[in-house]
Amino acid sequence: MDIKTKLEILADAAKYDASCASSGGQKRDSRDGKGLGSSGGSGICHSYTPDGRCVSLLKILLTNACVYDCLYCINRSSSHVRRARFTVEEVVKLTLDFYKRNYIEGLFLSSGIIRSPDYTMEELVRVARTLREEHLFRGYIHLKVIPNADPLLVEEAGRWADRLSVNVELPKPESLQALAPRKEIKDIRKAMGRLRTTIEEAPRSKGRSFAPAGQSTQMIVGADGSDDSQILSTSASLYGSYRLRRVYYSAFSPIPDASQALPLKPAPLVRENRLYQADWLMRFYGFDVEEIVDRAQGGMLDLDIDPKLAWALRHRERFPLDVNKATREDLLRVPGLGVRTVDRILVSRRVRSLRTDDLARLRVPLRKALPFVVLPDHRPTKLLDAPDLAARLRPAPRQLDLFAAP
Repeated sequence: MDIKTKLEILADAAKYDASCASSGGQKRDSRDGKGLGSSGGSGICHSYTPDGRCVSLLKILLTNACVYDCLYCINRSSSHVRRARFTVEEVVKLTLDFYKRNYIEGLFLSSGIIRSPDYTMEELVRVARTLREEHLFRGYIHLKVIPNADPLLVEEAGRWADRLSVNVELPKPESLQALAPRKEIKDIRKAMGRLRTTIEEAPRSKGRSFAPAGQSTQMIVGADGSDDSQILSTSASLYGSYRLRRVYYSAFSPIPDASQALPLKPAPLVRENRLYQADWLMRFYGFDVEEIVDRAQGGMLDLDIDPKLAWALRHRERFPLDVNKATREDLLRVPGLGVRTVDRILVSRRVRSLRTDDLARLRVPLRKALPFVVLPDHRPTKLLDAPDLAARLRPAPRQLDLFAAP
Protein backbone atom coordinates (compact mmCIF):
# COMPACT_ATOMS: atom_id res chain seq x y z
CA MET A 1 0.00 0.00 0.00
CA ASP A 2 1.46 3.38 -0.99
CA ILE A 3 1.82 6.26 1.45
CA LYS A 4 -0.91 8.34 -0.22
CA THR A 5 -3.48 5.60 0.32
CA LYS A 6 -2.33 5.16 3.92
CA LEU A 7 -2.74 8.88 4.46
CA GLU A 8 -6.29 8.84 3.10
CA ILE A 9 -7.26 5.98 5.43
CA LEU A 10 -5.47 7.11 8.58
CA ALA A 11 -6.31 10.80 8.31
CA ASP A 12 -9.99 9.87 7.93
CA ALA A 13 -9.75 7.49 10.90
CA ALA A 14 -8.28 10.27 13.09
CA LYS A 15 -11.19 12.66 12.58
CA TYR A 16 -13.12 11.05 15.45
CA ASP A 17 -10.60 12.31 18.01
CA ALA A 18 -11.42 15.94 18.81
CA SER A 19 -8.92 16.44 21.64
CA CYS A 20 -6.34 18.47 19.77
CA ALA A 21 -5.28 22.11 20.00
CA SER A 22 -1.98 23.78 20.73
CA SER A 23 -3.07 26.52 23.11
CA GLY A 24 -0.29 26.98 25.64
CA GLY A 25 2.39 25.31 23.58
CA GLN A 26 5.99 26.24 24.31
CA LYS A 27 7.25 29.08 22.13
CA ARG A 28 10.01 27.96 19.76
CA ASP A 29 11.33 29.36 16.51
CA SER A 30 14.11 28.79 14.01
CA ARG A 31 15.12 32.40 13.38
CA ASP A 32 18.56 31.59 14.76
CA GLY A 33 19.15 29.47 11.65
CA LYS A 34 18.92 26.22 13.56
CA GLY A 35 16.07 23.79 13.25
CA LEU A 36 12.87 23.69 11.24
CA GLY A 37 9.52 25.35 11.88
CA SER A 38 8.15 27.27 14.81
CA SER A 39 5.49 27.05 17.50
CA GLY A 40 4.17 30.27 18.94
CA GLY A 41 1.56 28.79 21.25
CA SER A 42 -1.43 29.76 19.08
CA GLY A 43 -4.33 27.36 18.53
CA ILE A 44 -3.52 24.59 16.08
CA CYS A 45 -6.16 22.14 14.94
CA HIS A 46 -7.68 21.21 11.62
CA SER A 47 -10.73 23.33 12.16
CA TYR A 48 -12.13 26.85 12.39
CA THR A 49 -11.79 28.90 15.55
CA PRO A 50 -14.77 30.94 16.85
CA ASP A 51 -13.30 34.12 15.31
CA GLY A 52 -13.14 32.49 11.88
CA ARG A 53 -9.43 31.67 11.65
CA CYS A 54 -8.55 28.41 9.92
CA VAL A 55 -5.69 26.60 11.61
CA SER A 56 -4.02 23.47 10.34
CA LEU A 57 -2.63 20.29 11.79
CA LEU A 58 -1.47 16.98 10.39
CA LYS A 59 -3.89 14.80 12.32
CA ILE A 60 -3.39 11.10 11.73
CA LEU A 61 -3.32 7.70 13.36
CA LEU A 62 -0.19 5.59 13.33
CA THR A 63 -2.58 2.73 12.56
CA ASN A 64 -6.32 2.11 12.64
CA ALA A 65 -5.79 -1.54 13.56
CA CYS A 66 -6.55 -2.18 17.22
CA VAL A 67 -6.60 -5.14 19.56
CA TYR A 68 -9.47 -3.56 21.55
CA ASP A 69 -13.13 -3.97 20.59
CA CYS A 70 -14.76 -0.78 21.91
CA LEU A 71 -18.31 -0.84 20.56
CA TYR A 72 -18.46 2.90 19.81
CA CYS A 73 -15.19 2.94 17.84
CA ILE A 74 -15.03 2.64 14.04
CA ASN A 75 -11.54 1.13 14.39
CA ARG A 76 -12.49 -1.62 16.86
CA SER A 77 -11.03 -5.08 16.23
CA SER A 78 -14.34 -6.49 14.96
CA SER A 79 -14.90 -3.64 12.48
CA HIS A 80 -14.66 -4.32 8.75
CA VAL A 81 -12.97 -1.04 7.87
CA ARG A 82 -9.94 -0.99 5.60
CA ARG A 83 -6.76 -1.15 7.70
CA ALA A 84 -3.47 0.65 7.25
CA ARG A 85 -0.34 1.37 9.24
CA PHE A 86 2.38 3.98 8.93
CA THR A 87 6.00 3.30 9.78
CA VAL A 88 7.70 5.81 12.07
CA GLU A 89 9.78 7.01 9.12
CA GLU A 90 6.68 7.63 7.01
CA VAL A 91 5.04 9.80 9.67
CA VAL A 92 8.24 11.81 10.07
CA LYS A 93 8.53 12.30 6.30
CA LEU A 94 4.89 13.35 5.95
CA THR A 95 5.18 15.85 8.79
CA LEU A 96 8.31 17.47 7.38
CA ASP A 97 7.03 17.51 3.79
CA PHE A 98 3.69 19.03 4.77
CA TYR A 99 5.36 21.61 6.98
CA LYS A 100 7.83 22.71 4.30
CA ARG A 101 4.92 23.20 1.91
CA ASN A 102 3.14 25.34 4.52
CA TYR A 103 0.20 22.92 4.71
CA ILE A 104 0.40 22.41 8.47
CA GLU A 105 1.60 24.01 11.68
CA GLY A 106 2.14 20.86 13.70
CA LEU A 107 1.33 17.19 14.29
CA PHE A 108 -1.40 15.40 16.22
CA LEU A 109 -0.61 11.69 16.44
CA SER A 110 -2.75 8.96 17.94
CA SER A 111 -3.07 5.25 17.23
CA GLY A 112 -5.01 2.09 17.66
CA ILE A 113 -3.41 -0.33 20.10
CA ILE A 114 -0.76 -2.40 18.30
CA ARG A 115 0.30 -5.56 20.13
CA SER A 116 0.36 -3.86 23.54
CA PRO A 117 0.13 -0.41 25.16
CA ASP A 118 3.92 -0.34 25.64
CA TYR A 119 4.70 -1.19 22.01
CA THR A 120 2.23 1.42 20.74
CA MET A 121 3.48 4.14 23.08
CA GLU A 122 7.07 3.40 22.09
CA GLU A 123 6.23 3.90 18.40
CA LEU A 124 4.51 7.23 19.11
CA VAL A 125 7.49 8.40 21.14
CA ARG A 126 9.89 7.40 18.36
CA VAL A 127 8.08 9.69 15.93
CA ALA A 128 8.32 12.71 18.25
CA ARG A 129 11.92 11.99 19.25
CA THR A 130 13.01 11.61 15.61
CA LEU A 131 11.36 14.89 14.64
CA ARG A 132 12.92 16.79 17.52
CA GLU A 133 16.42 15.27 17.66
CA GLU A 134 17.23 14.30 14.10
CA HIS A 135 15.35 17.02 12.22
CA LEU A 136 15.26 19.75 14.90
CA PHE A 137 11.53 20.17 14.30
CA ARG A 138 10.24 23.04 16.42
CA GLY A 139 6.59 22.98 15.44
CA TYR A 140 3.77 21.79 17.67
CA ILE A 141 3.42 18.10 18.60
CA HIS A 142 0.48 16.50 20.40
CA LEU A 143 0.73 12.81 21.33
CA LYS A 144 -1.96 10.49 22.58
CA VAL A 145 -1.04 8.66 25.78
CA ILE A 146 -1.96 4.98 25.94
CA PRO A 147 -3.28 3.99 29.39
CA ASN A 148 -1.24 1.17 30.98
CA ALA A 149 1.87 2.14 29.01
CA ASP A 150 5.13 2.15 30.97
CA PRO A 151 5.42 5.46 32.90
CA LEU A 152 8.97 5.87 31.59
CA LEU A 153 7.62 5.92 28.02
CA VAL A 154 5.02 8.49 28.98
CA GLU A 155 7.71 10.56 30.67
CA GLU A 156 9.76 10.52 27.48
CA ALA A 157 6.70 11.44 25.43
CA GLY A 158 6.30 14.57 27.54
CA ARG A 159 9.88 15.59 26.80
CA TRP A 160 9.20 15.79 23.07
CA ALA A 161 5.50 16.70 22.90
CA ASP A 162 3.83 20.02 23.66
CA ARG A 163 0.63 18.40 24.82
CA LEU A 164 -0.41 14.91 25.88
CA SER A 165 -3.93 13.56 26.15
CA VAL A 166 -5.65 10.54 27.63
CA ASN A 167 -9.23 10.06 26.47
CA VAL A 168 -11.72 9.37 29.25
CA GLU A 169 -14.09 8.26 26.43
CA LEU A 170 -17.45 8.20 28.26
CA PRO A 171 -18.94 10.20 31.16
CA LYS A 172 -19.85 7.25 33.37
CA PRO A 173 -17.58 4.35 34.45
CA GLU A 174 -20.44 1.88 33.98
CA SER A 175 -20.84 3.01 30.37
CA LEU A 176 -17.14 2.44 29.70
CA GLN A 177 -17.38 -1.02 31.25
CA ALA A 178 -20.38 -1.90 29.08
CA LEU A 179 -19.13 -0.48 25.77
CA ALA A 180 -15.35 -0.88 26.14
CA PRO A 181 -14.86 -3.96 28.35
CA ARG A 182 -11.04 -4.03 27.98
CA LYS A 183 -10.67 -0.45 29.21
CA GLU A 184 -10.71 0.41 32.89
CA ILE A 185 -11.56 3.87 34.21
CA LYS A 186 -9.00 3.39 37.01
CA ASP A 187 -6.24 2.96 34.42
CA ILE A 188 -7.32 6.12 32.58
CA ARG A 189 -7.50 8.11 35.82
CA LYS A 190 -4.13 6.77 36.96
CA ALA A 191 -2.53 7.89 33.68
CA MET A 192 -4.08 11.34 34.08
CA GLY A 193 -2.87 11.56 37.66
CA ARG A 194 0.68 10.71 36.68
CA LEU A 195 0.63 13.32 33.95
CA ARG A 196 -0.57 16.00 36.35
CA THR A 197 2.15 15.15 38.87
CA THR A 198 4.91 15.09 36.27
CA ILE A 199 3.76 18.33 34.63
CA GLU A 200 3.69 20.11 37.99
CA GLU A 201 7.00 18.75 39.21
CA ALA A 202 9.05 18.93 36.01
CA PRO A 203 11.63 21.73 35.86
CA ARG A 204 10.90 24.31 33.17
CA SER A 205 14.33 24.76 31.68
CA LYS A 206 14.74 26.04 28.13
CA GLY A 207 13.72 23.39 25.61
CA ARG A 208 13.09 20.73 28.24
CA SER A 209 9.71 21.50 29.76
CA PHE A 210 7.45 18.49 30.20
CA ALA A 211 4.32 18.84 28.02
CA PRO A 212 4.20 22.65 28.45
CA ALA A 213 0.69 22.82 26.93
CA GLY A 214 -0.58 20.40 29.59
CA GLN A 215 -3.01 17.56 29.07
CA SER A 216 -6.48 17.27 27.59
CA THR A 217 -9.13 14.61 27.17
CA GLN A 218 -12.22 13.77 25.13
CA MET A 219 -15.71 12.52 25.94
CA ILE A 220 -18.12 11.02 23.44
CA VAL A 221 -21.56 12.62 23.71
CA GLY A 222 -24.65 10.58 23.02
CA ALA A 223 -23.20 7.07 22.91
CA ASP A 224 -24.72 6.25 26.29
CA GLY A 225 -27.61 7.58 28.32
CA SER A 226 -25.66 10.29 30.15
CA ASP A 227 -27.45 13.63 30.30
CA ASP A 228 -25.69 16.98 30.03
CA SER A 229 -25.62 17.42 33.79
CA GLN A 230 -23.69 14.15 34.19
CA ILE A 231 -21.30 15.08 31.36
CA LEU A 232 -20.53 18.51 32.81
CA SER A 233 -20.18 17.09 36.33
CA THR A 234 -17.58 14.65 35.01
CA SER A 235 -15.78 17.50 33.27
CA ALA A 236 -15.78 19.62 36.43
CA SER A 237 -14.32 16.67 38.36
CA LEU A 238 -11.60 16.16 35.72
CA TYR A 239 -10.65 19.83 35.74
CA GLY A 240 -10.43 19.84 39.51
CA SER A 241 -8.59 16.55 39.92
CA TYR A 242 -6.14 16.67 37.02
CA ARG A 243 -5.95 20.35 36.04
CA LEU A 244 -6.75 19.59 32.43
CA ARG A 245 -6.35 22.35 29.88
CA ARG A 246 -9.41 21.24 27.95
CA VAL A 247 -12.16 18.68 27.85
CA TYR A 248 -13.28 18.09 24.27
CA TYR A 249 -16.74 16.84 23.39
CA SER A 250 -17.42 14.67 20.36
CA ALA A 251 -20.99 14.03 19.24
CA PHE A 252 -21.58 10.31 18.68
CA SER A 253 -22.28 9.27 15.11
CA PRO A 254 -23.56 5.78 14.22
CA ILE A 255 -20.89 3.53 12.73
CA PRO A 256 -21.11 0.58 10.32
CA ASP A 257 -22.04 -2.79 11.83
CA ALA A 258 -22.84 -1.05 15.10
CA SER A 259 -23.82 -2.92 18.25
CA GLN A 260 -27.46 -2.90 19.30
CA ALA A 261 -26.28 -1.33 22.55
CA LEU A 262 -25.60 1.92 20.68
CA PRO A 263 -28.15 4.56 19.62
CA LEU A 264 -29.45 4.42 16.06
CA LYS A 265 -29.37 8.20 15.61
CA PRO A 266 -26.41 10.58 15.93
CA ALA A 267 -26.24 13.08 18.76
CA PRO A 268 -27.19 16.58 17.54
CA LEU A 269 -24.11 18.65 16.73
CA VAL A 270 -25.76 21.60 18.45
CA ARG A 271 -25.71 19.60 21.69
CA GLU A 272 -21.95 19.25 21.34
CA ASN A 273 -21.70 23.01 20.85
CA ARG A 274 -23.88 23.80 23.87
CA LEU A 275 -21.61 21.61 26.00
CA TYR A 276 -18.59 23.58 24.80
CA GLN A 277 -20.36 26.83 25.74
CA ALA A 278 -21.30 25.42 29.15
CA ASP A 279 -17.74 24.21 29.65
CA TRP A 280 -16.55 27.75 28.92
CA LEU A 281 -18.95 29.12 31.55
CA MET A 282 -17.49 26.76 34.16
CA ARG A 283 -13.88 27.60 33.35
CA PHE A 284 -13.99 31.35 32.78
CA TYR A 285 -17.30 32.76 34.03
CA GLY A 286 -17.62 31.30 37.52
CA PHE A 287 -20.69 29.12 36.90
CA ASP A 288 -21.33 25.81 38.66
CA VAL A 289 -22.87 22.82 36.91
CA GLU A 290 -26.03 23.18 39.01
CA GLU A 291 -26.50 26.72 37.73
CA ILE A 292 -25.94 25.88 34.08
CA VAL A 293 -28.26 22.89 33.70
CA ASP A 294 -31.95 23.32 34.48
CA ARG A 295 -33.23 20.25 36.31
CA ALA A 296 -36.71 21.05 35.03
CA GLN A 297 -35.42 20.11 31.57
CA GLY A 298 -34.31 16.66 32.71
CA GLY A 299 -30.64 17.52 33.09
CA MET A 300 -30.30 18.66 29.47
CA LEU A 301 -29.15 22.00 28.07
CA ASP A 302 -31.56 24.07 25.99
CA LEU A 303 -30.61 23.51 22.35
CA ASP A 304 -32.35 26.67 21.15
CA ILE A 305 -30.40 29.26 23.17
CA ASP A 306 -26.95 29.40 24.69
CA PRO A 307 -26.62 28.31 28.34
CA LYS A 308 -25.79 31.77 29.75
CA LEU A 309 -28.87 33.33 28.18
CA ALA A 310 -30.94 30.38 29.44
CA TRP A 311 -29.61 30.99 32.97
CA ALA A 312 -30.35 34.74 32.78
CA LEU A 313 -33.93 34.09 31.66
CA ARG A 314 -34.42 31.76 34.62
CA HIS A 315 -33.01 34.37 37.01
CA ARG A 316 -34.55 37.64 35.84
CA GLU A 317 -34.77 38.81 39.45
CA ARG A 318 -30.99 39.43 39.32
CA PHE A 319 -31.36 41.93 36.49
CA PRO A 320 -31.10 44.59 35.20
CA LEU A 321 -27.51 45.41 36.17
CA ASP A 322 -26.00 48.87 36.01
CA VAL A 323 -23.08 48.51 33.57
CA ASN A 324 -21.28 51.42 35.25
CA LYS A 325 -21.55 50.05 38.79
CA ALA A 326 -21.86 46.25 38.69
CA THR A 327 -18.98 44.02 39.78
CA ARG A 328 -16.92 42.05 37.32
CA GLU A 329 -18.47 38.81 38.58
CA ASP A 330 -21.99 40.11 37.95
CA LEU A 331 -21.17 41.56 34.53
CA LEU A 332 -19.79 38.20 33.42
CA ARG A 333 -23.32 36.84 33.86
CA VAL A 334 -24.90 39.30 31.45
CA PRO A 335 -25.79 37.61 28.12
CA GLY A 336 -23.59 38.86 25.32
CA LEU A 337 -20.77 40.12 27.54
CA GLY A 338 -17.59 38.07 27.14
CA VAL A 339 -14.55 38.12 29.41
CA ARG A 340 -12.56 40.55 27.27
CA THR A 341 -15.54 42.86 26.85
CA VAL A 342 -16.15 42.96 30.59
CA ASP A 343 -12.50 43.78 31.26
CA ARG A 344 -12.66 46.62 28.70
CA ILE A 345 -15.84 47.92 30.32
CA LEU A 346 -14.12 48.03 33.71
CA VAL A 347 -11.21 50.02 32.27
CA SER A 348 -13.40 52.40 30.25
CA ARG A 349 -15.85 53.24 33.01
CA ARG A 350 -13.03 54.60 35.18
CA VAL A 351 -12.87 57.53 32.79
CA ARG A 352 -16.56 58.12 32.12
CA SER A 353 -19.98 56.54 32.24
CA LEU A 354 -20.64 54.16 29.38
CA ARG A 355 -23.68 54.52 27.17
CA THR A 356 -25.36 52.32 24.56
CA ASP A 357 -23.09 53.57 21.78
CA ASP A 358 -20.06 52.58 23.83
CA LEU A 359 -21.30 49.00 24.09
CA ALA A 360 -21.91 48.99 20.35
CA ARG A 361 -18.31 50.10 19.76
CA LEU A 362 -17.19 47.21 21.96
CA ARG A 363 -19.16 44.94 19.58
CA VAL A 364 -21.58 43.82 22.26
CA PRO A 365 -24.64 42.11 20.70
CA LEU A 366 -27.12 44.74 21.89
CA ARG A 367 -30.20 42.70 21.09
CA LYS A 368 -29.05 40.07 23.58
CA ALA A 369 -27.54 42.32 26.25
CA LEU A 370 -29.84 45.35 26.51
CA PRO A 371 -32.77 43.56 28.21
CA PHE A 372 -30.45 42.79 31.14
CA VAL A 373 -28.57 46.08 31.69
CA VAL A 374 -29.11 49.69 32.72
CA LEU A 375 -27.22 52.57 31.07
CA PRO A 376 -27.59 56.36 31.33
CA ASP A 377 -29.52 56.33 28.03
CA HIS A 378 -31.22 52.96 28.38
CA ARG A 379 -33.52 51.29 30.84
CA PRO A 380 -35.21 47.98 29.94
CA THR A 381 -38.47 48.99 31.72
CA LYS A 382 -41.02 46.26 30.98
CA LEU A 383 -38.85 44.39 28.49
CA LEU A 384 -37.22 42.20 31.13
CA ASP A 385 -40.63 41.02 32.36
CA ALA A 386 -42.05 40.36 28.92
CA PRO A 387 -43.39 36.78 28.74
CA ASP A 388 -42.15 36.44 25.17
CA LEU A 389 -38.60 37.63 25.91
CA ALA A 390 -37.14 34.14 25.40
CA ALA A 391 -38.84 33.91 22.00
CA ARG A 392 -37.55 37.36 21.01
CA LEU A 393 -33.97 36.47 21.89
CA ARG A 394 -34.02 33.00 20.37
CA PRO A 395 -32.03 33.03 17.12
CA ALA A 396 -33.71 32.04 13.90
CA PRO A 397 -33.03 28.39 12.89
CA ARG A 398 -30.66 29.42 10.09
CA GLN A 399 -28.83 31.81 12.40
CA LEU A 400 -28.39 29.44 15.33
CA ASP A 401 -25.54 30.87 17.44
CA LEU A 402 -23.25 27.85 17.18
CA PHE A 403 -20.13 29.94 17.70
CA ALA A 404 -21.55 32.76 19.79
CA ALA A 405 -19.63 33.89 22.83
CA PRO A 406 -21.41 33.19 26.13
